Amino acid sequence: MRLDRSFYERTDVMGIARDLLGKVVHTRIDGAHVSGLITETEAYAGVDDRASHAFAGRRTERNASMYARGGTAYVYICYGIHHLFNIVTHSVGVPHAVLLRGVRILEGQAEADGRRGRPGARTDGPGTAAQALGIRRSHDGTDLLGRRIWVADEGLAIDPRSIAIGPRIGVDYAGPDAQLPYRFRIVRQ
Repeated sequence: MRLDRSFYERTDVMGIARDLLGKVVHTRIDGAHVSGLITETEAYAGVDDRASHAFAGRRTERNASMYARGGTAYVYICYGIHHLFNIVTHSVGVPHAVLLRGVRILEGQAEADGRRGRPGARTDGPGTAAQALGIRRSHDGTDLLGRRIWVADEGLAIDPRSIAIGPRIGVDYAGPDAQLPYRFRIVRQ
């Protein structure tokens, strides 16, 4: 069952980041359907979070989608090469988002491998996951309740003991906020 708007418009971005583990992200891009089990996420808590692109109320062309309604894709380019896919949460004007850090491909493995450039390529990083799913900057602002990118609950129960919670990766510039326990990942299943 596809997640509905009420899932994304909740106010607890950390809860959403955790609840996305075990859900399945689907893409129908360039005529191909690819799906992946969400295995790792990171939460970004908007204007009060020094690691967020919207810290202190920053609004730019790059982060405009963060201010959209929950259930919108926020896709940006990191280091000039990696497309990173985030799921906007909360309500219009509140720039919370969850970075999709890793997936395990379930359907469309050949397409995902082709996008990654080799068979069996890893998808356990935010850039590699987005690449395998076919998500690019051009998908920024996409409604995740549509037909191109969506997330579904396919009934996979994740044992809470199999979830590791810890600090985010690559946000040392955020000072003490870099150490917040906003990263969630499945460590065994």
